[in-house]
Amino acid sequence: MIYSMTGFGKSQKEAQELQIRVEVKTLNSKFTDIFCRLPKSISAREIEIRNFLTQQLERGKIELSVQIQKNHDGADASILPQGQIALYYAELKRVATELGVSNLDEGALYLQALNVPSSISQDTKEESDEEIEALWQVIYEAIQEAVAECKEFRAREGKIVEDKFREYIASIASGLHQVTEQDLIRMPGIRERMKKSLLELGLNEDFDKNRFEQEVVYYIEKFDISEEKVRLNTHLGYFIDILAEGNGKKLNFMAQEIGREINTIGSKANDSQIQRLVVNMKDELEKIKEQTANVL
Repeated sequence: MIYSMTGFGKSQKEAQELQIRVEVKTLNSKFTDIFCRLPKSISAREIEIRNFLTQQLERGKIELSVQIQKNHDGADASILPQGQIALYYAELKRVATELGVSNLDEGALYLQALNVPSSISQDTKEESDEEIEALWQVIYEAIQEAVAECKEFRAREGKIVEDKFREYIASIASGLHQVTEQDLIRMPGIRERMKKSLLELGLNEDFDKNRFEQEVVYYIEKFDISEEKVRLNTHLGYFIDILAEGNGKKLNFMAQEIGREINTIGSKANDSQIQRLVVNMKDELEKIKEQTANVL
């Protein structure tokens, strides 16, 4: 089965009044290149996360993002500690009154209360080891779910790529069939052109026919593409077999072998019709090469 290196997955969970969001994105790359965006609370788990991503996603440019936010619902949704700000405001007003400050700007006083360093702060409550471990387990489950969704995405994309591969290979095979048919016409044509050229040089029909046959055999061997046609047909069949393995590196290697045989046919054929067919086959092969770069 073919897997694309392009994938995306996400997961969302809640634990300990926290909202956990995980996203995994993968792109094509020759090697495993992992980039993690993690909150400080789980930074110590990065190696464990990287090992898991490598095991599950194997290859490609992998980006993992983990976000943890406090869950603010209902009436307690305010992130401002109103009671604490009110105390600061009242204390600042009292001090200003005692100091005899005239024309007191209560709006400016309120802003000053907001600017007191500890007036707006996150909950710094120490968590127990058990709570930290429990939170990590929820995060890890979210990562597993996001990775599983990413793998499903890769499989769907891979199925599309596989169908395209079969289409391109069938097109090249059709071109090879047309080359084979044209080849049956090409060789007698070469023989006739050689004979005509000899006659145009002023030679009569009494030239040495044995020598002529030897020259024809020489040129036939020089222009013969029988082996290339057989090898190309074999490579096309093997390419389809590799699709079942889902090995992108093997597919890329076979694409290079297919290209080598197509190029040799084009250089040896010495026939305009076959040259046109070769150009079409090369066009289909380029499409294959583009896709193999994105196969796992």
